[in-house]
Amino acid sequence: MAKSIFITGASSGLGEAIAVEFARRGYAVAIAARRLERIESLAARLRESGAAAVLPLTLDVTDFPSIDAALGRAAVEFGRLDIVVANAGVGYTLPVGRGKFEQVKQTIDTDLTGAIATIEFALPRLRAQGGGQIVAITSVAGSRGMPLMGAYSAAKGGLHRYVQALRAEVRHEPIVVTELAPGYIDTDMNRGAKSRPFVIPLQQGGAILARMIERGVGHRYVPVWPWALLAPLVKLLPTRLIAPPPRKK
Repeated sequence: MAKSIFITGASSGLGEAIAVEFARRGYAVAIAARRLERIESLAARLRESGAAAVLPLTLDVTDFPSIDAALGRAAVEFGRLDIVVANAGVGYTLPVGRGKFEQVKQTIDTDLTGAIATIEFALPRLRAQGGGQIVAITSVAGSRGMPLMGAYSAAKGGLHRYVQALRAEVRHEPIVVTELAPGYIDTDMNRGAKSRPFVIPLQQGGAILARMIERGVGHRYVPVWPWALLAPLVKLLPTRLIAPPPRKK
């Protein structure tokens, strides 16, 4: 029986790239996202790429109970879930205290609470079947609070801490916990950014992510170089070096 993978936020960006890579590897792939037309189109590509089976699922991870239903449907369809990837996320430029609270809330609900809910609902299923792998997509932006990215940094930093606790709690169980923290990978989410240092193509990023997931790594930056060096240093920078210029009156 082919191995299976369940991916949230699979209609574009990193989720789509991961799905394509695992289809090429012959996995059964469940792709979950809000945009039905996008995942149905992607499903056709995945079948052509060699996926053992493809299951497109409409899912908004801020509708928390629906996550469990989607996981259950995939588990029935494939027989088991070997890998569950909590990837769904949004990213906005959000200066603090400027009337953007609804977008702040959406960021936290999707990137943090939605990811945690995905893991909370997935873990009992993995335990019941005798093991599996949880994958959380965080970010180098979770290393510290970045200007204009406060909610995003908070969500990814919070998810990082949750995954650390998860790894400690399941240490003696047959559960692999993988955290992947991308830097700039060329996606729609960051294409409008003024600066994207060390950006890499999406296809390259997807290939790196897939390799690391299959290897069952614990925590890695993506790509490893230069972020393994730079991400820890970012935490040490004085605020004046990362602060934006004063707003014009």
